[in-house]
This record gives sequence, structure tokens and C-alpha cells, in this order.
Amino acid sequence: MEDEADMYDGLRAHFPLSFGKQSKSQAPLEQIHNATRRTPSAEIHNSERSFPNPNPRPTIGPPRPPLFQSNSGDRVTDDGDARIGPPPPPLVQEEGDGEATVGAPRRPSGDEDDGVMIGPPRPPPAMSDSDDDVEEEEEEEKNRYRIPMSNEIVLKGHTKVVSALAVDHSGSRVLSGSYDYTVRMYDFQGMNSRLQSFRQLEPFEGHQVRNLSWSPTADQFLCVTGSAQAKIYDRDGLTLGEFVKGDMYIRDLKNTKGHISGLTCGEWHPNKKETILTSSEDGSLRIWDVNDFKSQKQVIKPKLARPGRIPVTTCAWDREGKCIIGGIGDGSIQIWNLKPGWGSRPDMHVEKAHSDDITRLKVSSDSRILLSRSFDGSMKVWDMRKFKEPLREFEDLPNNYAQTNIAFSPDEQLFFTGTSVERDSKTGGLLCFYDCVKLELVSRVGVSPTCSVVQCAWHPKLNQIFATVGDKSQGGTHILYDPTMSERGALVCVARAPRKKSLDDFEIQPVIHNPHALPLFRDQPSRKRQREKILKDPLKSHKPELPITGPGHGGRLGTSNGSLLTQYLLKQGGMIKETWMEEDPREAILKYADAAAKDPKFIAPAYAQTQPEPVFAKSDSENEDQ
Repeated sequence: MEDEADMYDGLRAHFPLSFGKQSKSQAPLEQIHNATRRTPSAEIHNSERSFPNPNPRPTIGPPRPPLFQSNSGDRVTDDGDARIGPPPPPLVQEEGDGEATVGAPRRPSGDEDDGVMIGPPRPPPAMSDSDDDVEEEEEEEKNRYRIPMSNEIVLKGHTKVVSALAVDHSGSRVLSGSYDYTVRMYDFQGMNSRLQSFRQLEPFEGHQVRNLSWSPTADQFLCVTGSAQAKIYDRDGLTLGEFVKGDMYIRDLKNTKGHISGLTCGEWHPNKKETILTSSEDGSLRIWDVNDFKSQKQVIKPKLARPGRIPVTTCAWDREGKCIIGGIGDGSIQIWNLKPGWGSRPDMHVEKAHSDDITRLKVSSDSRILLSRSFDGSMKVWDMRKFKEPLREFEDLPNNYAQTNIAFSPDEQLFFTGTSVERDSKTGGLLCFYDCVKLELVSRVGVSPTCSVVQCAWHPKLNQIFATVGDKSQGGTHILYDPTMSERGALVCVARAPRKKSLDDFEIQPVIHNPHALPLFRDQPSRKRQREKILKDPLKSHKPELPITGPGHGGRLGTSNGSLLTQYLLKQGGMIKETWMEEDPREAILKYADAAAKDPKFIAPAYAQTQPEPVFAKSDSENEDQ
């Protein structure tokens, strides 16, 4: 076998390198993931720098040596050996004599005490074990929540802030909606490292996309825009229908067939694939049936302190779809339980839950914890069993977008939300993670230095975090993942290199010469062909008739002896005479009576057998004269 291999190598050396089947050069996965690795400043150290440990342990002595020595970070001595540990003290040259002193400089005063040690005392040897324990505890605290955030990719394409996000249950397709009125569809299985969308939609021209939601079977999705009509699309982005719009001139909202103002939010039922919930600026929530786009199933009017129309800013289902939660424009939160005979009166109601509009609500899987996010820069945690007061309120979370949401981790140990960029703030858009049990801040992760974080999600199957960002001029979807913990999703498309263009892909655009396309450059047709065409036309080839001499006949006028026609008719006035003004109309009609009786044509034959004889009234003119 070795001889055959040597012989093959010897023959292969006589051919050019491009001869034969070429093996595809693939970059190793480690190199690919290193290209998408996040900078250390954006990871969990960000939270440590912004929020120091309240009970730090004092360390004595010089700092510990670094755990990992890189080639660029090694300290090399004069003889070329790498030195581990703190650097040696600098050599200080004395002014009086040429001797160099080691350590800290001596006191400038003239009185010097011999035998006194200058500098900090040497650290005791027992402190090294305690330092190792502190480091291990910090590492365990970081890895306890297992947040996948070591690597990052960005799905670009939008020109404004991305305000809507939806990932299907299998994690293969991602939907992103933006203030640029478009929806982009991404497919991880068919996408390469260029991270381009395979379809772009514009649901309603001139209306912002406000929410996207997949059906439980992930074969359809709901698109909610600023218009009054929600749309349903299939998995490939083809329109299936849109819900009807109500009559804006009807005062009672329960009598309208649909919403009459712009939508604010919409969610698909978590279990039933034919039920949809929407909320609108007209002050109502409506439940729809996907199979009937012409009317809604139920209209819900929230409870208000005073009569009027206050917009419903957000809506949500619980995990089992047994209750509906609505956020009202007056800052209240209302909950309706779906039970037989239920109506618009809420089962639970909290007035002034927030001081401003509520942007999103989220319920835990056990339907005990409710999270609310608001424009007032706060996030509150509610216990649905004791719904009067919040369990905890987190402030200093700036929010400038009406679609800023909240999300749970797959195991619901954490919940997190995004923050907006303020005008005078130096920090960019952040993801803030909180512990569900301790109700305290765990970490702050920087996502974008200049753009606000609006929507966020943590997919349970992919174990990847999605965060949408943007401002007035750009928008994108950041995907945070960890190659050691995440599965599929971003890992699939990042490792797939774009297909190289072959010779068959290049197509020369043909140059079309059409000099007679414009009338200006068109040649005049030949006169011979024009004559032949005219001869075939019976109207144009008709011989002109000769003028008539004498009186006219057949509708043609004769000669007028050199005068105008009007003058000729006036001269020959006796030939044209109107007699109808001098005739009696009754006699003019009766002169045709004999001919009509002998030869009836129209009505008389139909009634010949049954028509009675007409009896005419006699003239009374003689009696009147007498």
C-alpha cells in the first residue's frame, strides 16, 4: 500500500494543481466561533463593573498572577524566561551616590533610620487558599444561571428600529418586524454566514409593524400593524386573509364587526390554533376565529374609572390560555378568566399599576407571577394570588418604545428585559437579567452601544437569546449563543460558508440594439407601400362623385347658380312650404284610420278577438254655438 501511495504521489507531481477533483477547504469551527466571539467588556463583567459586590473580601499583598498567560501578555526577563507573578520593584537611582536601591523610594527627609523596612509587609502564605476559594465562588455564581452569551451574530436588513420578534417553536425560522413597515423572514436551515433573509413582506403600506406571533403548530403567523386590521400569513409568507374593519361611526364598540382604530398588540392562543386575541387604540380587546375573517367571536371592554375611550396598550394570554390580561392606557392591569357566561367585567383589577402606559405583560408557566413593563422606566413583579400590591419594583430601566417586552428563561430561574438609550446617557442598550426567586439583579449585558433594545426572547430548544435593537436609521436582531451550550440555530448558519460562484453563474447581459424604438429615429415608410395600402382601403380608394347639374336628387343638392344654398332656397320659396301648422291634428290622424283598420300591424292583432268596438264622442260644437 505504501508503494502504491508513493507511486500515486509521483504521478500526481507531473500534473498541474488544478487537475482532478478539488477538495473543499473548510475553516475549523473553532476559528469560525472565534470570529463571532463577543468582547469581554460586553459580558458579565459589565455587571460587575456597574454593580460592585456589596460585601467584598479584603485582599492583602500584591495582586495574584493571571490564570492564563497569552503570548502577547507574557512578561519576559532579560535572559528570555517568562516570569509569572507580580513585576519586580523598580530600580531607583539615588542622587548622591551612584547606588541603586530596590523597593519604594526613601523618605526625602534627612533623618534616616537604619534597619527599618520600608514598604508593605509580605503576605502570609495561608492567604492564597482563601483567594482561590473566592475566585471559585465567583466563577460558580457566573455559571449557575448558564446564560449563553459568549458569541454573537446580527441579522441585519431593516432601516429602522426592529419592534417585533417571533421565533417558531422548533427554532428554525425567525420573524422580525420594524418601523420601516416591513417584515423579514429568516431560515436558519437555508441561511449561510451572510445572514440574509429569504423573504420580505410589507403588510400595510405606511403602518409600523407592532407585533408578530406564531400559531401553536407554527404553520401560520399573525402580523399586527398600526392599521385596524390584523393579517394572517402562512409559513412561507403568503397572505391567507385579514380581519374585517369595524364601522367607526357606531358608538358602541360591541356592535362593530372589528376594530376601528390602530392595533397595539396581538397574540395567538397558546393551545388553540384557530383563536387569536388583539387589542386596539379604540379601547377594546377582541377574540377572533381564524376560519372566519368577517366577524369576531368576543368583544371585551375594560373597566374604566370614567366613561370614554382609553386605548388598550397590550394584551396577553396565560400559558394555558384560560385567562386574558390587558394593560390599559390609564395604567391599570385587568384580568378576565375564560369561564361559561363571562363578560367584560374583569375578575381582577389593579388601578394605577403604573404611572404611564404599559408596554408588555408576561405570565409565568404556573400562572402565579405576572411581569409588567411600562413607559415610566420601571418593571414590576406581581403575585396573581395577591394582586393588590407588587412583590418588587425595579426602576432605572429607560423605555422609549411601546413594544419593549419581558421574557423568562427556559427554566424560569431568570427574567430579563431590554433598556432604551437616553439622550445624555453613556451606556447603550442593555439586557438586564433578574433572579425569579431572590428578585434581585443578576447581570447587565451590553448589546448595542448606540441603539435601544426593544424585544427579547430566550428560545428553550436552541438555548439562544434574541434581542432586537435599532434607532431612526438602522435596526437588527442580535443573537447571543454559546457553542458549548447552544444547539442548532445560529450554530448552523454561521458554520455554513456562502457558495462560491462558478463560471456558470456569470451571465453576460446582452446588448439590445433597437434603433427604431422611438419615432424620432424611425425611418419613413416608402411611398409605394403607402399607395398599395391606400388602394386596398375601399373608403380611401373611392372615386369622387361628379357635381350635379340642375336640381338635386337622391339627397344631393343641385347647383345653386353661383349663389349660396340659403339664398337659393329663399328665391325658390314656393318649393319648400311647411303645411303642418295649418292642418287639424285630428283630421291628420283620422286620414290613416281606414289603412290601420284594414292592415293592423302592432297592437290591434293581439287584441283582435277581445277588443271592444271603440265609441267616439260626438262633437258638441253645434250645441256650443247655439
